[in-house]
Amino acid sequence: MNASKKRFHVDHLKAAKFKRRGLRNYFEYRDLGIRKASRGKVVAHVIRARPGKAPHGQWHRHDCKVQFVYVLKGWAVFEYEGVGRVRMKAGSCFYQPPGIRHREIRHSNDLEMIEVVSPADFKTVSLEKPRARKSPARRSRG
Repeated sequence: MNASKKRFHVDHLKAAKFKRRGLRNYFEYRDLGIRKASRGKVVAHVIRARPGKAPHGQWHRHDCKVQFVYVLKGWAVFEYEGVGRVRMKAGSCFYQPPGIRHREIRHSNDLEMIEVVSPADFKTVSLEKPRARKSPARRSRG
């Protein structure tokens, strides 16, 4: 690729601004400038908990190709269809397969995460609670 088509971008914490506009009203988002630098191929942002705001636990899925999150501080509990509840804490990195049904149940007041999603413009679809799976009938011995 020729140098004129490449974009270099730096985003320093000192000049960072968190916005309350974003996917969830219980979070604040700091755009890291990757959407513009990648020409919409990827979005990356720091997400932090808003004081006094709790997750609503709405089931949803994202129409994207890649989504992963790295927890910087605090903890969060998520629930994934077919997986169950998972507690993420500082140092946890998790990949959410495209389209997986999930929800956030709760988080610490100091939660901070980095999220990377491709493409940058993706849809989030609210969903109903998944149906409980019926356990296969157990056969007794004897």
